[in-house]
Amino acid sequence: MAVTPSSTSLEALEALDLDPAFALHRGGKLEIRSTVPVRDAGDLALAYTPGVARVCSAIAEEPELAKDYTWISNVVAVVSDGTAVLGLGDIGPAAAMPVMEGKALLFKQFAGVDAVPICLDCTGVDELVETVVRLAPSFGGINLEDISAPRCFEVEARLRELLDIPVFHDDQHGTAIVTLAALKNAARLTGRSLGELRVVVAGAGASGIAVSRFLLDAGVGDIAVADSKGIVHEGRDGLNPVKQALARDTNKAGLHGATEQALAGADVFVGLSGSTVSERAIASMAPDSIVFALSNPTPEVLPEVAGRYARVVATGRSDFPNQINNVLAFPGVFRGAMDVRATTITENMKVAAAEALAAVVGDELSADCVIPSPFDERVAPAVIAAVSAQARADGVARL
Repeated sequence: MAVTPSSTSLEALEALDLDPAFALHRGGKLEIRSTVPVRDAGDLALAYTPGVARVCSAIAEEPELAKDYTWISNVVAVVSDGTAVLGLGDIGPAAAMPVMEGKALLFKQFAGVDAVPICLDCTGVDELVETVVRLAPSFGGINLEDISAPRCFEVEARLRELLDIPVFHDDQHGTAIVTLAALKNAARLTGRSLGELRVVVAGAGASGIAVSRFLLDAGVGDIAVADSKGIVHEGRDGLNPVKQALARDTNKAGLHGATEQALAGADVFVGLSGSTVSERAIASMAPDSIVFALSNPTPEVLPEVAGRYARVVATGRSDFPNQINNVLAFPGVFRGAMDVRATTITENMKVAAAEALAAVVGDELSADCVIPSPFDERVAPAVIAAVSAQARADGVARL
């Protein structure tokens, strides 16, 4: 028997639709469209039976042909378990779907990559890995999204080992790529090298740890990383294995205590924690300081406050200058990798993406422009070209 919404339900929906965000999401943000016409029996015979059987038989004999004669080479799975969604936390797979739909929309909008949102009703590492491996033959790449730390590190590492297609946890690497690009330009603006910078990162989740490691590998002088219990340092009780490794590789200054204490004399603050930082702490930073307050929707410190002391201020929001937005990276990274049928995304490919992104700014560099807009039409082509070229240089391209 068909079930119809009650009048109360309809009234509730109508009330929700008064909010433009709900109205935009009504019915979802995606649809599937065919790329070939089916106008008559002849078209039908080619698109489906009997013509399709010839293609299937050829692929059965030579599986690599699937990359040429299906959509696989242009489609990414956007996979989440809903345990770390935006600033909302563990809200589950159903509630994560609007975000994954949005991610798929951005893939298409900014790099012409088709993407399918997949929200999984499991959270165990083994279950997640097994499920994605079983789904992988239908896709040319896997974008992991909003999976909580520290599980996300093991999930990605195991999938990268098991699959011969790009696997990329955007919360880690997309954030790291765009942050490095912006920091390169901010350092250039203030006349410093990366090696001269002392950085404090607030947040030791997926993005905080990935950003910290990426910046270290890029040559940043020293980084202190703080979680909710303070600076991560060797000998601190209660550190999981990921944070223990981070403690060994960071904090050369041997700092202890809270984030705000570490900011005294620091050159750079990168906020990825959802916490707040006082004006006094920002004022205590070194001259020509750089503040990336990236938590959404509320930055750790408001730009108008940070701007009283810092030379460069960036946020994760589109209504302030210098938006550090992953959409600057992930569409082009996947497009570039998939265009050459890369088997993986290497560290060098991520660095190449960051350097290409930073270079787009060029002579437009200013305190309010250390990173291009996501709508700058130069961004995607620059990142795509850099990633494809580096994949070939690294020997992971198949084309």
